[in-house]
Amino acid sequence: MKTVKIAGQTVPAIGIGTWHMGDDPAQRAAEIAAIQAGITAGARVIDTAEMYGSGRAESLVGEALQSLDRDQLFLISKVLPENASKRRMEASLDASLQRLRTDHVDLYLYHWRGSVPLAETVAELQRLQRTGKIRSWGVSNFDIADLQELWALPGGDQAVANEDLYHLGSRGLDYAVLPWQADHNLPLIAYSPVAQGDSWGQHLATNATVKRIAVAHDVTVYQVLLAWAIRNPQTLAIPQTSSVAHMTQNIAAGELTLTPTELAALDQQFPRPTKKEALDII
Repeated sequence: MKTVKIAGQTVPAIGIGTWHMGDDPAQRAAEIAAIQAGITAGARVIDTAEMYGSGRAESLVGEALQSLDRDQLFLISKVLPENASKRRMEASLDASLQRLRTDHVDLYLYHWRGSVPLAETVAELQRLQRTGKIRSWGVSNFDIADLQELWALPGGDQAVANEDLYHLGSRGLDYAVLPWQADHNLPLIAYSPVAQGDSWGQHLATNATVKRIAVAHDVTVYQVLLAWAIRNPQTLAIPQTSSVAHMTQNIAAGELTLTPTELAALDQQFPRPTKKEALDII
């Protein structure tokens, strides 16, 4: 099982995403079963946010984890930009903790840039870390300019991760963000690593090269896409599914290693971006 080190902890390189979960009461039992199946299969990281379903995803996660050993899990949540201030962040965090039924999160992310000065957000994240309510903090949806600004702030280099969109059909991070993060030992958390079930029109799952590689390894095309996303040892992927079977397959993809020849073939099909393309994507 491939692993990645985040906030001093070594965790499996495929975790559990919860975007779009918790919205449909009819799906609640299936979604809880999927989360629990993922953990049984070896996942340790569960990623959620106060934004997801206006807190409903956090409530779902809180219910799903009640029968499990909290100390064995690495729980991530996120604060919305409008709550990322000295005045509002702690109350926002407390509400998340209540929904999650826990007294701390292992990683708390600033979900995306808003109008609150970044220095104020960072200072409040550091203060909350000292309270023990968050064990570590990071950022999400930061581009290269955002990361450089963060690193220039007092304590900004204490961020432990940047969560961003990354999959075989969306490689804008490859141009500048990922090299910068590698140089600064800042792991990537890749959300939507299979492009939401390949629903965004990039035809990843039907690509002949992807299908050929899947057949060669006797795996699904989505497992190939996940193996590609975590080919870098500093990347954690957090696919989301409400299916127990798909969840188990997702976690098993952490055992799959693509060969250099296969990676090169995928690069030919889905090339790294040029500077202009990267800027357009970001």
